[in-house]
Amino acid sequence: MKRYRWVIVVLVALSLIAASCGRDDDEPSGGSDTTVGGTPEECKDETPEATEVGVTGDSITIEVSADVGSPLAPGLFQGNFDALNAYAKYINANGGIACRDLVVKTWDSKLNADETKNGQIDACQNAVAMVGSNSLFNPDVKTLATCKDKAGADTGLPDVAALANDINQQCNPTTYLIQAVAEECPVKVGQVRPLKVIVGPQKKFYLEEFPGLHGVFAVPGDLPTTVQSATYQIEAQEQAGIKWDAVLKVSGRDEQAAFTPRIQTLRQKGSTYYYNGSNDRAMINARKEAKAQGVTNVKVWACSLACYTRNMLSAGGSDVDGTYVWMQFLPFEEKDENEELAAYVDSVGANKVDSFGAQAWQAAALFKEVVDKIVDEDGINGITRAKILEVLDTTTDFTANEWMGEGGKDLKGLSPCFLVMQIQGGKFVRVYPEAKGEMDCDEDNVSTVNLDPAAEAAKIQ
Repeated sequence: MKRYRWVIVVLVALSLIAASCGRDDDEPSGGSDTTVGGTPEECKDETPEATEVGVTGDSITIEVSADVGSPLAPGLFQGNFDALNAYAKYINANGGIACRDLVVKTWDSKLNADETKNGQIDACQNAVAMVGSNSLFNPDVKTLATCKDKAGADTGLPDVAALANDINQQCNPTTYLIQAVAEECPVKVGQVRPLKVIVGPQKKFYLEEFPGLHGVFAVPGDLPTTVQSATYQIEAQEQAGIKWDAVLKVSGRDEQAAFTPRIQTLRQKGSTYYYNGSNDRAMINARKEAKAQGVTNVKVWACSLACYTRNMLSAGGSDVDGTYVWMQFLPFEEKDENEELAAYVDSVGANKVDSFGAQAWQAAALFKEVVDKIVDEDGINGITRAKILEVLDTTTDFTANEWMGEGGKDLKGLSPCFLVMQIQGGKFVRVYPEAKGEMDCDEDNVSTVNLDPAAEAAKIQ
């Protein structure tokens, strides 16, 4: 079945490739298994059996692949490993999954297409599914699509990804996303085509609070793909009412000095808006340089989920105060508002929570929801890759137990839900909507633009 899925964070994660924003308090992990716990009382009268690759009478094995150990960006997606290992401990301590323990294998894809491919091969041989993965370079997905199941059929390997940036993975028939991609599959490369973009933060908050905003879009210029991913963001925000004084390339590796001419542009144009399409480091350097130059005309310093980090607060200090961040799930600061969110924060630890790790946990929650549905329909021995794919294909109500908001129900679409946080006094504080636990989920928060990203990217110098 053809599936249409939309991305909101492709720009964010790709912009992190060349950044040294990995966590400095954890060593990269990989090649490990995590399993604890026991069998709930109600399962003692049944006999779990080995029904599929990665499914034995005692355990269900899943594999998470993430870019962690690359010297280019050490610890980049360590949060994905942390989340899945913590999820297994949490689930097993609370009765397990389908009367078995959940086992997690980790694979470090190292920002390397070959290692990503090797991870798929390893998962095909050892796991029932890939869950919570975040490997940016994933051009060859043949193994995902044709992996043989226990019976020898080319069923494919279920891939419940936390994030999929490579269009080949996005459009792979066995890949399902808790987040989204901007493109329709199959992609019409080299053609003007429709792309979906979240513009709620601009329409509903920034422009409402500060009418007539005009300014600079900082394009993540590390790779051709990151530049292309910015093009539809630029167009959508302009259609929402933002006027661009300049569109400038930045790099996640740039030092503060590289922002001197960019901030001078803000001053010369009297800009009131700055949108950071790159990572937290780029935003920190822009804010610090603006302070050094005495620029005070900017009313909205805006960023996406890439700036919702502990590094933003610790490295940015008072210089980043006032920065806005928009996101599509309830923030860690509101763990009392949602049980799934609280389970993530408490299991991983408040000092290790991570926005990409949160997405990995959400993907694991989707996997468990699918397995629970299979058990309800076919019993504890009905778990196969084919059945997992069948249930994924008909899942239309996933919200990670309302952590992601009621609008995020369809694995084939883009949730319109969002909220906005602001850094105030060294903390992230909710500013829109004001009520804790709430999101703005109006359908008009999503905009469609028509363009050829490659052609538009070529115009950005």
